[in-house]
Amino acid sequence: MAMASTMSRHHRFSQKMHRSTISQVGAIYYPTLAAIGIPANLVTVAILSQGNVGLTKGITRYLLAMAVADLLALITDVIFNRINDLYFPTCFLDHTPVCSLKFVLVYAALDSSVWLTVAFTFDRFVAICCQQLKGKYCTEKTAAGVIGIVAMLFCAKNARWYFTYQPLYVINNVPWFCDVKLSFYDSAAWVTFDWIDTILTPCVPFLLIFTLNVLTVRHIMVASKARQGFRTQRNGDKRHDPEMQNRRKSIILLFAVSGSFMLLWATHVAVFLYWRITQTYSYETLEDPFYIALETGYMLQVLSSCTNTYIYAVTQTKFREQLKSMLKRPFVLVCQLIK
Repeated sequence: MAMASTMSRHHRFSQKMHRSTISQVGAIYYPTLAAIGIPANLVTVAILSQGNVGLTKGITRYLLAMAVADLLALITDVIFNRINDLYFPTCFLDHTPVCSLKFVLVYAALDSSVWLTVAFTFDRFVAICCQQLKGKYCTEKTAAGVIGIVAMLFCAKNARWYFTYQPLYVINNVPWFCDVKLSFYDSAAWVTFDWIDTILTPCVPFLLIFTLNVLTVRHIMVASKARQGFRTQRNGDKRHDPEMQNRRKSIILLFAVSGSFMLLWATHVAVFLYWRITQTYSYETLEDPFYIALETGYMLQVLSSCTNTYIYAVTQTKFREQLKSMLKRPFVLVCQLIK
């Protein structure tokens, strides 16, 4: 009876959440995002694993790792977290040990996805702006090492989330839901760790990607102007420069991926800064502008986990060809079976 009463209260709260405007949007948005993003990332992993997309092995490794991290973020954060809360407010995922592990996986996947984007941006910065370092750093071996370090580092960093939560209810000796321990707020060590955690993601990556892109653009503009002047002095031809055309194409991918990340994370970063500066830790109602901005930033943030596939399809000819071939394959097999 006590369990039924407690679960009923939690279910009523979930229904109240579902009735709020932003939650009604989320009830449609998150399943749609999962239905589109998960297959898109699976296709990306399959195509990049073949290594026939016209990119260097180092770049391909970064893009493949980013696709895997994005896929894990969608599964853990969107399905196990958001969709579960909206449609299955009381299930085995809400047992406290499982719930705690879920948050470890959510944060590890998000951190890895973000910092792999930083690693990819830095790799392209070195390749374009640091020609002397390019041969040593921009290699498949370096890419594999960086990816391994990022994965291990952020799995280790986020393991502490498992010990941050305590049961919200204990019913028939079964712990339910995740409630942050009071020591998390009182302990100086936990508070310091929380600040480091929130600065590491997303503030530092956002700043690094912005800075690296600005420096890359500046280098390209200076190099293009110098090369154009040299060609003009040499043969008076300003119209067509194959080398510069190839260079422009090679950086389209960089700016598309990092630019998409910055655009979709901008709202989340702005809300985070407002939250920390004003110390606004709560909201009055589910229609409160702060809550709506918080949820909107979160929606845009998770959207960044499924945009890269479409960026590759638009910017990379060989990826587009592989994608078309993969989409045609089931129909070809069906036709062969019919015949």
